[in-house]
Amino acid sequence: MLLELSITDFAIIEHLDVVFTAGMTVLTGETGAGKSIIIDAVSLLAGSRGSKDFIRTGATKAVISGNFVFDDKNLTYQTLDELGIEHPDGSIVIERELFDSGRNSCRVNGHMVNISTLKRIGETIVDIQGQNDQQELMNPDRHIFLLDEFADGQLTNELTNYREMYSDYLKLVDIIKKKHENEKQWAQRLDMLKFQINEIQSANLTENEEEELDAEKDRLDNFQKIHDALGNAYESLNGEQFSAIDSIGSAMSSMQSIEDLDTDFKQTGEDISSAFYSLQDALNSVSDQLSSLEFNQDRLDEVEQRLNLISQLEKKYGDSVGQILEYLSKIQAEYSEMESTNDENGDLDSKLADYENQLTTKANKISQIRGKAAKTLEKSVQKQLSDLYMEKALFEVNIQPLNHFSSLGVDQVEFYIQTNPGERMLPLVKSASGGELSRIMLALKTIFAKAAGVTSIIFDEVDTGVSGRVAQAIANKIYTISTKSQVLCITHLPQVAAMSDQHYLIKKSVIKDRTKTTVSELSKDKRIGELSRMLAGTEVTKLTEEHASELLMLAGKEKKKITN
Repeated sequence: MLLELSITDFAIIEHLDVVFTAGMTVLTGETGAGKSIIIDAVSLLAGSRGSKDFIRTGATKAVISGNFVFDDKNLTYQTLDELGIEHPDGSIVIERELFDSGRNSCRVNGHMVNISTLKRIGETIVDIQGQNDQQELMNPDRHIFLLDEFADGQLTNELTNYREMYSDYLKLVDIIKKKHENEKQWAQRLDMLKFQINEIQSANLTENEEEELDAEKDRLDNFQKIHDALGNAYESLNGEQFSAIDSIGSAMSSMQSIEDLDTDFKQTGEDISSAFYSLQDALNSVSDQLSSLEFNQDRLDEVEQRLNLISQLEKKYGDSVGQILEYLSKIQAEYSEMESTNDENGDLDSKLADYENQLTTKANKISQIRGKAAKTLEKSVQKQLSDLYMEKALFEVNIQPLNHFSSLGVDQVEFYIQTNPGERMLPLVKSASGGELSRIMLALKTIFAKAAGVTSIIFDEVDTGVSGRVAQAIANKIYTISTKSQVLCITHLPQVAAMSDQHYLIKKSVIKDRTKTTVSELSKDKRIGELSRMLAGTEVTKLTEEHASELLMLAGKEKKKITN
């Protein structure tokens, strides 16, 4: 659950620190005081998109941080372990910074993470339900996801297996489509690949060949220079006019004659001997190189032709022999796949039919699970709606078959409702009013919350459009959810506010020409005052205060009924 929330320079909030408890917490205040801003801040900690427009005027950045704690089995810990984020003390600190440059910074227990990672973590922590979530009910395309969420335990493996096969099916359909639409292009591509493979393979290229040929060409081009240099070296070492070898040999003999007289003479003699034998080795090497040196014009022409061939191939297929060989491997794989597909052309239709049969079997099983889940969901929603004074309403999950495969199977799901006896069942999107949608959404959330796994559920004015006994029923339902998970609730209904375990008042004021939002936890007496304002509007009387006090007392009784 969310323990602490700290906000600095965010929207009209200069700075505030809020401590939350388990159970149900309500946030109340005048319209525009900043209640939803606090929810926006929590939403950012859960990975929603940030914007520099959130930064308070005059500030360079906005900073939001939250401290969360969970039980040992919470999914959040598993997610953090997968991401390599430590959580030694059983708590998680999430910090989000928005800079006026447009840059975002996200940290989880001090580890920098990106937005997608933060969202992945946030989905296991917070579930935010607002008026906009009614739009999900108003979008029939989303109804199948709500049904699947309800039946998740049974559907997960079946849908995973189905989607894997559906992905392969789409690839096969794409191959067949391309072949049918582009037979000529297919054949041309196959011929081009075959030509390129033959051209590269016939060259018999090897790694480092170009470097070796360049070195050989340099030697052949510089034959005369090499010959002259080796000849001069040989003549200097062992010429008829002068022989360096003989001279150093004479010096070596002279030093050997006196080496017993002094250790320095012996060392000098050994140094000259070493030089003598090294020069002899060098002389032999020069002699061998001179003997083997041969100019071969034919070989030079062959090397130049080979280098020219490699250059031409590099212009087509890569900047080096290595890149050409990599390209060869790539097109060989493509050619092999195309040839394989070509060979199997007669089997493609039968393979497609086999896929369709298997997909039909899997999709039918998914449909059966959805059908059973739909019946259970209908009964569950019916029970919840009855608690919310819509006992005469009938809720139906309408499942119709599609005439094609989709990533979700072959079902089209839409919620229907009959709000008044005698009327026919109509799509939810065409028949439910705002207040009814609020109750239906809350009924679904009550059902889904049991398996959601999140530790904090936030309701942002989900009680809009209701009043009277319906308001009390909604209050009871929200409190019921809070017995299983921490609930933060923004509300304008005194019945909902009275059911809370913790009550915060959000106020907006202007100080030195700057708007400032403050948050304060209300004592019992101050709660009576706030509930009186919510009941009466502008003018609070003794009667409304008595009504507010009675409302708190009745709320206490309702809470006992729910928890007992």
